[in-house]
Order: sequence, then structure tokens, then C-alpha cells
Amino acid sequence: MSWWLLHVDLDQFIAAVEVLRRPELRGRPVVVGGDGDPGRARQVVATASYEARAFGVRSGMPLQVAARRCPEAVFLASDPPAYQAASARVMATLATFPVRLQVYGWDEAFLGADTEDPVALAVDVRRAVLDATGLSCAIGVGDNKLTAKHAARFAKPGGIHQLTRATWMAAMGAKPAGELWGVGPKTVKRLTALGLRTVADLAGASPELLAEHFGKRAGTWLALSARGAGDTSVDTEPWVARSRSRETTFVEDLTDRDAIAGHVAALARELGAGVVADGRRVTHVAVKVRFASFHTPTKAMKLRGDPTTDLDEIERAARTVLAKFDLQRPVRLVGVRTDLAMD
Repeated sequence: MSWWLLHVDLDQFIAAVEVLRRPELRGRPVVVGGDGDPGRARQVVATASYEARAFGVRSGMPLQVAARRCPEAVFLASDPPAYQAASARVMATLATFPVRLQVYGWDEAFLGADTEDPVALAVDVRRAVLDATGLSCAIGVGDNKLTAKHAARFAKPGGIHQLTRATWMAAMGAKPAGELWGVGPKTVKRLTALGLRTVADLAGASPELLAEHFGKRAGTWLALSARGAGDTSVDTEPWVARSRSRETTFVEDLTDRDAIAGHVAALARELGAGVVADGRRVTHVAVKVRFASFHTPTKAMKLRGDPTTDLDEIERAARTVLAKFDLQRPVRLVGVRTDLAMD
């Protein structure tokens, strides 16, 4: 018996839930986002079915752009409670297996299992999820979370793939470094400047070079990830949100600082009220501003003293953070995030 990690990744989850509710949409391009009206400005795609993705529709794209790329798409309003309920059914199904279960979001989970045949286990899991929920999933089998995560990408849609450290470099070495789980665009830009373009390049980089440019801790993590090393633990504790956020997109760009501040203050109080109602406390407050150019900086501050439930303090912090922005350009969107105490 060996310890294996399975990464369960539901296929086109939100779109799939909508198709289950509307079987007549099966096989058609489906786009979910906002209130489902692509004629309204400033609404974005939450998810798109594979059929819609074939036309270039992607998450985060304005609904109006999606409608131009795929005029025959069916546009639907987002319904988070339905997706939460569907996710709960999936996770309850996974919990029936003799595994350690770590819920990793609405549509993802890691399973840890001592087994002689992890692929056979994956086959059983995939069948059980489909039978119990009607939802398809891809399953990656690996000897750690990183290999399992990437294996699931190879398995999409609806398949099973096994990837281990022994087979890692053959599968991943030639791929761009930016395809590594957790490596974002800013890191890619810095890696490219160093001539480290592929996973193999990064795996072969000297520890001294990576430590110099990324710090010892991040540099070590980058090198280990590029070599297929990852965490093998599975945290079975119930998932608890570490932060919460709200944002609003304006129908027309705002230039009046007082109006912008009023929206930020309202978001902060609304967000804080929900946090307090759930018995949580706030430690940090962050504000995001998206300008008309789509440049979207975020600034944050730590609250003084102990974590708080004081809505006035949360609002004051949000206003203080907003004051750090240069608001000379038109503003398209503002958002507020609160980081929460974990006790």
C-alpha cells in the first residue's frame, strides 16, 4: 500500500450545474455571469461551457465581448446558492470513500489514500460523482498535490491521468514556467528576464540565482515545484474562509472622489456586517480600484490592536486605504476585502 493523492476537478462546474437544470442546453454554448443580460455594460463572464470556450469566451471577459464572439450563446444569470448546493452534494459523495478529504473550493478537492491501485480508486470516484450528482469530473493521480493537480489538467475533460515525480520532467519539462501551479504573470516576467522560460529551465537554475532574485524561501519553492516536488498532506479540517470581499462596477466611470469614497465606505460596512454576523473578526482591510484603463491596483493595511468587529473602524480603515490612491483618472470599479482572524 502506498500513499497517493487524487485531485478531483469538476468539469465546467457552474455551466454544468446550469445545464443539469436546463437539459435542453446540453451541447449548446452557455455563458454564465452577472444578471445574464449581455446588453448591459460592465458585467463579466463567471464561466463558459466548453462549447462557448471554443469561440474564445473566457472567464472575466465582459459579457458584451462574449456576445460578439459567440452570438448564439445562451446567457444565464449567476446563481451562487445553486452552485454551493451542487458542490455540497459532490463533497458528500467524496466523503463516502475511505480517504482523507480536503475540500479545495466549490469544484475541487484533494483525496489522500493508502491504496495499491489509485487509478482504480479514481475510476470509482468519478463514477460515484456522476451517478450521485450528474456532474462530470477529471481526476489527477499523483504522489503529491502538485503532481496530482497537474495530472488533473491533463485529464480534462472527464478523464483520469497519473503523473509522478518520476514522470514529471518528461511531461512538464518543455512547458512554459507559467503553467506551474502557483506561478503567476509577475513571476513569469521576472523568470523570463533571467532566461528561465520553461519548467526545465527553472528546475536547472542555481539556488543562488533564485534566492538572489526571489528570496530564499520563494526561490526554494520555485525550484522544488519545477522538479515536481509538492506537499503530500491532506488537511481534513472544514474549510474556513480567510478573507471576504465585495466589489461594485459602476454603470458609468466615476471621477468624484467623495462619490468613490461613499461606495467604498458602503462596501466596507456591508462586508463587515456579514463578517460580524458570522462571528468572525477583521484583521486587515484592503481596497481595490479598477481605473478606466483596466489598471487594477490593490492596497491594504493592518488594523491596529486586536482583530475587530467594529463597523466604524472597518469603514475608517477602508477610507484610509482609499486615500493612498491617486484618483485623478476615471474609476470603473471599487472593491473591499477584509482578512479575518482564524481563531
